[in-house]
Amino acid sequence: MRQMKWLSDAINFINDNILWGIPMIVAILATGIFITIRTRFLQVRKFGTAFSSTFLPMFKSMGKEKDKSKNKKTVSQFEAFSAAISGTVGTGNMVGVATALIAGGPGAIFWMWVSAFFGLVTNYSENVLGLYYRKKDKKGEMCGGPMYYISNGLKLKWLALIFAFCCALAAVGMGMVQANSISGTMQNSISGEGSTVVAVITGVVIVILTAFIVVGGIKRIGKVASYIVPFMALLFIIMSIIILGINITAVPTAFGLIFSNAFSFRSVSGGFLGYVIMRGMRFGFARGIFSNEAGLGSSVIAHSASETKEPVKQGLWGIMEVFIDTFIVCTLTALSLLTVCVTSGAYDFTDIAGNVASSLSGSAIAPFAFTETFGTFGQVIFSIILPLFAFTTILAWAYYGEKAVQYLFGKKGDVAALVFKILYVALLFVGAMVKSDFVWALDDMFNAMMALPNLVALFFLSKQIVEITKNYFARKKGAPITPMLSAYDDMNSELIKEMNEQGE
Repeated sequence: MRQMKWLSDAINFINDNILWGIPMIVAILATGIFITIRTRFLQVRKFGTAFSSTFLPMFKSMGKEKDKSKNKKTVSQFEAFSAAISGTVGTGNMVGVATALIAGGPGAIFWMWVSAFFGLVTNYSENVLGLYYRKKDKKGEMCGGPMYYISNGLKLKWLALIFAFCCALAAVGMGMVQANSISGTMQNSISGEGSTVVAVITGVVIVILTAFIVVGGIKRIGKVASYIVPFMALLFIIMSIIILGINITAVPTAFGLIFSNAFSFRSVSGGFLGYVIMRGMRFGFARGIFSNEAGLGSSVIAHSASETKEPVKQGLWGIMEVFIDTFIVCTLTALSLLTVCVTSGAYDFTDIAGNVASSLSGSAIAPFAFTETFGTFGQVIFSIILPLFAFTTILAWAYYGEKAVQYLFGKKGDVAALVFKILYVALLFVGAMVKSDFVWALDDMFNAMMALPNLVALFFLSKQIVEITKNYFARKKGAPITPMLSAYDDMNSELIKEMNEQGE
């Protein structure tokens, strides 16, 4: 126990003072602001285009995906989006937001929004580069991700290997976090927090289901996610809107808490100025990136498997991915918790140190708004929603880790990926059993380690992002120019030929 506490304290120190301190916040913000300026606020200018070219066609084609995705080596745009968003919409949106409120106060939500605003264009850029630099493996499957644009775009193979290594670690950490949150939710719902029997049963079920689906690769993961994610997201949104409707008078107070705490410089703990704003920024940015993954480069691994030929088209899906994840789901979670807390007075999140209810875990507080509003029915619904969201996230990150390991080991990648899958599935059981605070801190560390190489690549390849974007929208206006679909001449010619044959 002492060794575990020492390790936990060490990880928290590294996260708070190094990886998620001022340097990381500056790096994330600077990259997002830089690309936003270079693209002339693309996330604002093209938001309508992103919605009309992604969501509207998606709704029209619901139920027709089976017919559209004819290439067995790729997945449809919607399935790639579902797989990617299943990796983002998970416990980070619920337990992560609750944890941010506990540790960073309501002001953390404001900084989550800030990170997401720039994350819209960051995620767009990742997807554009991911598709532009992706390659076909020996099986004919499309493989992409930051390791490819770092290696082939920046020409820094060593940095690509570092990213892939950190991605594999982050995948394990993310899987353990999701398993931990499922376990915590089931314990709270069935027998109260701390039930070892429930944790063991939950861990075993997670391991069996994950092993079965992960064997099917991205096709099966995308298919499962395309059925679960839209239904669960809609159910969660409807329930949250009802909660806000019931507590409508507390909504202005909730927003007031978010903004006042985000910029509070009152002294605490013997005169440390700005404690609340720094805690809010630290947990707002950490949980925001944990949730929407903008800046990590992870979700682009799923997007790169899409049958889409145009990098910009998949980039627009990336904008909507972050928007749904943070501005809709995370915001609804935060407002539901805050309004119910304000109305009931059960938890006082206005405490300046952000330490109120610190004895409770995020998984214990996350369902509070549901249970307080709907009673047992709300607890049951939440106990269904969160595990399913978390489970699809487990599936997505299993794929990310697999691809990272394949890249790391090159010709021996298939064997290494099989070993990784076995370890990944086994560690899900461990994640379901250990203390939640330790697992969250561990994954925060892995996420930061993965983000740094990706942010470097986005910064130095920003000119190319702009060129690919201009090329796409110029062609949309009728300009007779050669499409920029791939960084490799032979593959670019092949994709152009396919586009012409299919009349795209």
